[in-house]
Amino acid sequence: MIRIKSEEEIKIMAEGGKLLAGIMKELEKKVKPGITTKELDRAAEALILKSGGKPSFKGYQGFPAALCTSINEEIVHVVPSERKLKEGNIISLDLGMKYEGFHSDMAVTLPVGKVFPEVQRLIRVTKKALKRGIKKAKIGNTFGDIGNTIQRYVEGQGYNVVRELCGHGIGKELHEDPQILNYGKRRTGPEIREGMVFCLEPMITVGHWKLKRTKDGRGFETEDGSLSCHFEHMIAVTKKGVKVLTAL
Repeated sequence: MIRIKSEEEIKIMAEGGKLLAGIMKELEKKVKPGITTKELDRAAEALILKSGGKPSFKGYQGFPAALCTSINEEIVHVVPSERKLKEGNIISLDLGMKYEGFHSDMAVTLPVGKVFPEVQRLIRVTKKALKRGIKKAKIGNTFGDIGNTIQRYVEGQGYNVVRELCGHGIGKELHEDPQILNYGKRRTGPEIREGMVFCLEPMITVGHWKLKRTKDGRGFETEDGSLSCHFEHMIAVTKKGVKVLTAL
């Protein structure tokens, strides 16, 4: 069942989302060659606690950290470690926070130092795919319209969308209905209604979209070892239009 949020609930989620976006901006400044993903995780948790929130991911289904740190071919849910970032890497930072009883969730992919132009292009295309998906999140459209728009754009750019993972509803629970695919057919799936709050998160690969588990069994990476990219925003559907809650 898709839970409809009241205006007051959306207001609280917007406060939490703005705080989370600010925390993510602080983390982005720390991404540079030589830093470990564990250091980024410690910084993320400290910033969340300082803001009056709690990490959404830590302890969720046994996940041991506040931040997911996925490098290069890794897509999502990778546990931070003593691994150091290297010049030319890309890293996805995926972060969630519970604030005043409601969760917020967002992700960005960043270059580490200088990267090849084709890597910058992958980042740009994924970010643009998210923007296009958000524009389709209108009252009366369907979730299939969002997925179809993302898929057509991404494949038109020569990349693939991950099929085995998806976006999701969010609220008092971190993952709520509906599951939101990044591919599909127009006019399929539930209709988008006022009061819905959900996370759109296109995950894009340079090679094939098939995935496999990372060595620790928690994360996912591309089966063929190709680069991947991930962006995520939490949005609310209001009578005035779509509102991105995880933006400054």
